[in-house]
Amino acid sequence: MESLGKESKHPEKRRQRLHELLIALIQRENDLELMDSDSPDLKRVETSSSGNDPAKWLDRNRRILSKYQALVRTAITLDALLDSE
Repeated sequence: MESLGKESKHPEKRRQRLHELLIALIQRENDLELMDSDSPDLKRVETSSSGNDPAKWLDRNRRILSKYQALVRTAITLDALLDSE
């Protein structure tokens, strides 16, 4: 509970530390992709073009989002370890 007390007194310091950890983790990634904001046109079905396949678009963005979530969880874990020292 003491850790919770310290955290509530200085949430901006913890947020800044988490931000710095996350930025450092992102910088270590060589092949970090950005999510594709251009959604495929769901009204127009193109059988010959697999580039506009909604399932592939969704799967790719889901995979990228999972990578980002893993980086955030890693930053939170590292922050907790630093806080416990």
